[in-house]
Amino acid sequence: MRHLPKLELHLHLEGAAPPEFVRRLAGEKKLRLDGVFGASGAYDYNDFPGFLQVYERATAVLTRPEDYARLTREVLERSRDEGVIYTEAFLSPDFCGGRDLEAWRDYLHAIREAAETVDGIAMRGVVTCIRHFGPDLARETARCAAETAGAFVTGFGIAGNEAIGKPRDFVWAFDCAREAGLGLTAHAGEFGGPDSVRDVLDDLRVTRVGHGVRAIEDPALVERLAREGVVLEVCPASNVALGVYAKIDAHPIEKMRGRGVAVTVSTDDPPFFHTTMTEEYEALHRVFDWQGEHFRDIARTAADAAFCDAETRAALHKQLDTASWTI
Repeated sequence: MRHLPKLELHLHLEGAAPPEFVRRLAGEKKLRLDGVFGASGAYDYNDFPGFLQVYERATAVLTRPEDYARLTREVLERSRDEGVIYTEAFLSPDFCGGRDLEAWRDYLHAIREAAETVDGIAMRGVVTCIRHFGPDLARETARCAAETAGAFVTGFGIAGNEAIGKPRDFVWAFDCAREAGLGLTAHAGEFGGPDSVRDVLDDLRVTRVGHGVRAIEDPALVERLAREGVVLEVCPASNVALGVYAKIDAHPIEKMRGRGVAVTVSTDDPPFFHTTMTEEYEALHRVFDWQGEHFRDIARTAADAAFCDAETRAALHKQLDTASWTI
């Protein structure tokens, strides 16, 4: 499975930081990370709120543009080794300069410059506001996104705790990003039920939904997703690790695909969920009997849904069209 070309549309840059990278950086800065790692050395948490706490504590070691440059190279090299040819990484000015525009520019320059040094994989940035930080800070994040929109920053989204606030609270931020020409996505339908998916479609007018899997509980919503061509950024291992589904066999990705919903596959925060893109593919092959043509189709779906320019999209399709899809 590693040889299959893959496109990843749902990857949090900080959340892709390997534990050993975080420990090394913390050691260099003489920072303590008590409670972040378990006995095995992996990230340690029990539930979604605990995950968010560990996530924010672990990624707090990233304090300088050069830290993000190192992280970007580490993440992209690992992704490339898993066969990923294109990735969209969620980037947050909340963590990169405290939403100060000039500081954000410095972080973004470091990230982009580092990304360009890694051959064999293309990266684009999706600026992401944090839902549980509230709509006022999201406005500042949106301004950072709008001011730096272009060839590298191509999208805008929202992540964080779905239990806090409503999508309509963030309309201003999404309108700002839309006016800047950015593609729009939103986390929904992970811990929130079908209504959370409907809300981001109606209020934020996104073309992609991060996760979105609990839409399966509402047949009319599933029909709407298929009819409107909304693309889901599905992260199966993440959904299982956080208890949305008990095991991969219970995951609805195959049912959604079978009902005409456009699905893609991503890892979300891979070291936190003990997964890689290759392992995601292997699980889908093992459990749902996905074959080469299934993986080719989701790769093409991802290329069509990517927040990138026409030239990049054409190059991606060319790579997909000339690849071997034999498993």
